[in-house]
Amino acid sequence: MNKRKAAIAAALAGMCVLTAAVAEAKPTMTKKGAQEKCYGVAKIGQNDCSSADGSHTCAGQATIDKDMNEWKHVAKGTCVKAGGKLEEKRKPEAKSTSEATSKSEATSKSEATSK
Repeated sequence: MNKRKAAIAAALAGMCVLTAAVAEAKPTMTKKGAQEKCYGVAKIGQNDCSSADGSHTCAGQATIDKDMNEWKHVAKGTCVKAGGKLEEKRKPEAKSTSEATSKSEATSKSEATSK
C-alpha cells in the first residue's frame, strides 16, 4: 500500500505543479472597469463587436486594419497613445421621412401660390 500512496501523492503533486505553471503562463487580464472602447486600433478580424457604421454586427469581422468604424477594448488611458480615438466616427444622419415629406409639401405649396 505504501507504493500506491506514494504514486497517488506524486500524481497529485505533478498535477498541482502543472496547474500552477499553466496559470502563470496566461497573460493577466485587465479589469473590465479599467477598459474603454477605442476606435481605429483593431486589426483585421480582431474587433470586439459591431462596427459603428453598421456594416456588421459581430466581433471578429473587421476587414480593414485600423478602420475608424471598428473598435476594440483597451486599457483605460492607452487608446490615444495607440493611435485611436475614444469617439466613434459619426455617420451622416439621414433625414426622417416626416421631415422630407413636410419639406416637399412646403415646396409644392409655395410653387402653387407663386403661380
